[in-house]
Amino acid sequence: MSGVPAADSYAVAVTRLLLLIDIQRDYFPGGRHPLVDPDAAADAAARLLTAFRSSGERVVHVQHVWDGPDAAFFEPGTRGVEFDSRVAPDGEEHVIVKHEPNAFLGTGLESLLRAADADEIVVAGMMSSMCVDATVRAGSDLGFRFTVAQDACAAPDLAYDARTVPGAQVHLAFMAALDGTYARVADVDALVGELAPA
Repeated sequence: MSGVPAADSYAVAVTRLLLLIDIQRDYFPGGRHPLVDPDAAADAAARLLTAFRSSGERVVHVQHVWDGPDAAFFEPGTRGVEFDSRVAPDGEEHVIVKHEPNAFLGTGLESLLRAADADEIVVAGMMSSMCVDATVRAGSDLGFRFTVAQDACAAPDLAYDARTVPGAQVHLAFMAALDGTYARVADVDALVGELAPA
């Protein structure tokens, strides 16, 4: 299960698992840490989720909970920590709660994914520049094969050295860094086309 999936590996039947990372209300307008174009990313993630459910493939949701007095967002008991309704778990899908950017750190995610034994883990979520990146890199080092649904991810504007880096550029830079080394990066439409109905 290690490495980046080969381009021709999608011509044969493979099992997939969808990993949805932190698509939670605080990242949307009115939340405590809104990203750039989160609604477009959530709509794309919802299309991907629908396709996975229709094909009978497994889905795992990751929820970040910032449980501490310094919580800037994702505070327990607030509306912002809740999943966006477009991608909420259906009651049968696994939910992994994490407290760090890397979803493998201090959670049961590795054990769950190893038990699932999927050929490919498709990732969508937020933020491209933090939890998506940290999780994909860590999981790749553990031997899992990832594809990132780039248009189902979103990033924030970032500030550095008295300059602002627009969120769209932040997102593209992180996708470019992941592609071909830690993951295959693809669009949702292409990934949906690879899924066959159950």
